[in-house]
Amino acid sequence: MTKHVDEIVKDLVNGDLQKYWSGFESVAYALYDKKNVYLFNHPRMTNNKPINYQVLKWNEQFNGCTLILYDDYPTAIVDLELYDDYASLYSILIHELFHGFQCIKGEKRFADEMMGITYPLLKENVELRNQEREHLFSAMLEKNVSKKKQHLTIFMALRDKRAAIINEHLLYENFIETIEGPALYVELKAFSEKSPISYKSVLKTYGQPLLDKYFSTTNIRRSCYSSGLVMCLLLDEFSPGWKGNFWNKEESLYDLLKQLFDDRVKINALEITPETKEVINFAKQNRKNEFENFEQQKGIHLIIEGEMIVKSFDPMNIVSFEERLLHKNFIKVSINNEDYLVRQPAIALCKSGLHNIKKLHIRVNFINLRPFVSRVPRHKKGSTSPNPV
Repeated sequence: MTKHVDEIVKDLVNGDLQKYWSGFESVAYALYDKKNVYLFNHPRMTNNKPINYQVLKWNEQFNGCTLILYDDYPTAIVDLELYDDYASLYSILIHELFHGFQCIKGEKRFADEMMGITYPLLKENVELRNQEREHLFSAMLEKNVSKKKQHLTIFMALRDKRAAIINEHLLYENFIETIEGPALYVELKAFSEKSPISYKSVLKTYGQPLLDKYFSTTNIRRSCYSSGLVMCLLLDEFSPGWKGNFWNKEESLYDLLKQLFDDRVKINALEITPETKEVINFAKQNRKNEFENFEQQKGIHLIIEGEMIVKSFDPMNIVSFEERLLHKNFIKVSINNEDYLVRQPAIALCKSGLHNIKKLHIRVNFINLRPFVSRVPRHKKGSTSPNPV
């Protein structure tokens, strides 16, 4: 095994995940590269050695850094080739292990991913959202308790005003924050522990997406991670025992934080700033450009038409434009009752909803003749989660 794999295993065997979150226990995990998969802590392995692992050949189930069901058991997977430094590699594994822990605890507050893909770029919502994120960032760093509460009160007033504008799409944000915020929270703790960078600098880095208006508007789902993280940190300050009964709640992180504050402020008439208009235009043009860049790439462009059912995808890496979806990472589809995993970007033309498509556009690089799509045998055990996180 590589040096980083050995170090990670040692840290997980000798360490205590509960220092990141009370009761945190590890599910199975797999670290992989293009050739091998190092599988640890999985029920399929029966020996009782302190470091219990199995080396497998890489297969199509191991894509990206996420949580999958491998032999019907939650398994965190991390691509070793995506990270150069140990702190980043270790902390992203802790992030994915926490998603496995959420499964063990019976977490049900998952967002409807369709809401994220169909999220509207309304100028009123974008203006309010960027303002609220600034106040949330300020609340995180503010040392004066009175000023901190003031920032939070304004943050909540801005969010409540948005509820009347985007309705269920705000519920989507709340639930993404509730699932991904705690995972980023333990990731931050793990990274800070292993990195030589000061905690204050790490905190600012993790919170910085709150201030990037272009990123926040272009990447709605991903931008919810940082807001969820900061809510966890603020709950630590104002309700230190909040994690104790977190799993018995139906409320979102935002709901839990809001319950701690009685003060309310009124948001006056909204003025749309020129920057907000620029941000929206940028987000729309960015979506359009991604499709155009794909269509203009050299190679053989293969278009498959007919009835196809989407079996799995990566919701964090989908771009919508008009009736088309650009799956930037991978997409698994069923064609004539056979499953195929497309391990590269592809454009899907939707028929009705997210899971039914009538056209699939794939670019084949004629220089590189390796298979761009693989048939997934029906009898094979282990499957990628329909909605990886």
